Amino acid sequence: MNISFLGATKTVTGSNFLLEGAGKKILIDCGLYQGKAAEERENYADFPYNVSDIDFLLLTHAHIDHSGKIPKLYVDGYRNPVIAHKATCDLCSIMLPDSGHIQEMENEWKNRKRLRKGLPARPPLYTAQDAIDAIEIFKPVNYDEIVELTPDIHVRYNDAGHMLGSSIIEVWVKENGEEKKIVFTGDLGNNDIPLLDSPTMIESADYLVMESTYGGRLHMRNDDKAEMFLNIVAETLDKGGNVVIPSFAVGRTQEILYELNKLKEEREDEAFIEKYDKLMKAPTYVDSPLAISATEIFRQNMNLFEEEVKEEIQKGDNPLEFPGLQFTQTAEESRALNESNTPSIIISASGMCEVGRIKHHLKHNLWNPNSTILFVGYQAPGTLGSKIVNGEKKIKIFGEEIAVNARIEYIEGYSGHADQEWLLNFIYSFITKPKHIFLVHGEPEGQKILKEKILETTNIPVTIPDYGDTYKLDDKISIESKIDIADKNKYLRLEVIDRLTTLKEELEDMSIMIKEDIIDEDKKDEEIASINEKIKELEQQIVKIIS
Repeated sequence: MNISFLGATKTVTGSNFLLEGAGKKILIDCGLYQGKAAEERENYADFPYNVSDIDFLLLTHAHIDHSGKIPKLYVDGYRNPVIAHKATCDLCSIMLPDSGHIQEMENEWKNRKRLRKGLPARPPLYTAQDAIDAIEIFKPVNYDEIVELTPDIHVRYNDAGHMLGSSIIEVWVKENGEEKKIVFTGDLGNNDIPLLDSPTMIESADYLVMESTYGGRLHMRNDDKAEMFLNIVAETLDKGGNVVIPSFAVGRTQEILYELNKLKEEREDEAFIEKYDKLMKAPTYVDSPLAISATEIFRQNMNLFEEEVKEEIQKGDNPLEFPGLQFTQTAEESRALNESNTPSIIISASGMCEVGRIKHHLKHNLWNPNSTILFVGYQAPGTLGSKIVNGEKKIKIFGEEIAVNARIEYIEGYSGHADQEWLLNFIYSFITKPKHIFLVHGEPEGQKILKEKILETTNIPVTIPDYGDTYKLDDKISIESKIDIADKNKYLRLEVIDRLTTLKEELEDMSIMIKEDIIDEDKKDEEIASINEKIKELEQQIVKIIS
């Protein structure tokens, strides 16, 4: 039995693994790269396997970094089953066409630039219709049932607690008279996510492929984050500003709605109640058509909610509804939010601020010192959201430079990913421990920290694979093949191009800021002289690079 790592290696996007055993080839996830320009360009590369050779695709959950290349796989000829939990199938039916629409819109913009340069237009990665067509090959399953793919290969989907329908997949493969079991965590949920149950603990595995997004960090606990959330909102509303929450349309948005509804039961002291009443009187907008559709799918799958939530539903309390909550469907309704003078809460996708209506809300609120931009999810390096969280003072949106004067907050506890403590607890919970662990879906620094913790506490061997590595799964893990050096150089070249693009934007921003300083009559001559010397140093560095 072999496994190849073809995505989400030393990065958090593009999940794609190939398992070969018992005469079959099985993909686990087929996700888009998101964030860094160099990685996103890889979405257009040919698949590193013959699509017609793939027998099954096992999908852990609906997030686009795990599912987003399935329509491309379909366009390239894949017609065998995509097996996923029923709720994942439901969510993919809205998320993949939405991704296709984004591909079409972005491709139209890119083609205009290509044509201006005299380059030929190229088709989108896939269209909304391609995604709709791909949904036809999705096969829904339920949690806890053993599914026979072949007489020698069986799988079981377990609740991963990350989002609605997210799954930990157990795979049993029998070959040469011996059965081996490999477990794919997908994305493991944070143990105190609202609405959803905690991740299922798995009893045994021979091999474990585990995500490591927060392998080097611990989250804020639930009771702290609820009060922090309320304080941020109340203080912003008091100043007459808006609270803009860039949120992943599926998962985080619905959990935030639940948290807002539940806050009233957290405390009874007068100060807390006053803040809560202020929050409830403020209009709260969910400004994302996809989030609206996803919220409806959540309502249709309430059987997956944790027991406490189910009891509330039975009492007639819908956890996704409360006074003041409004959904904006049209672009006109969305634009109207930025024309209103009423302080409000705006929840809008995308969560990393790369596409969608959130960019318009940032444009109208980032410059305002009375407003707050509240981040509640992971921000991949290179994304607009990451730049804002990391303290950049000026950013570009739709080609316009915007000063970051708003209050910037990040409540990490709302992340849908398990932190280091719960990743370790997941490993500890195995009755029969894995023989070997592969860490994927994480940044290198966090993965190294988690690897050391695992070795220190369990002595289980750990591998952090590189892209293209293929391992033979036997008693002694051995590497069968690696990506050749030419391909590795291709990624290095893409990284250089990405850095040059970023540098060009930074130089443009620097030019604007320095010109403003020169015009400023309050600037002293010695300050201008200091700037001049720094520019000289920069010129010398550029000459060294190109000489």
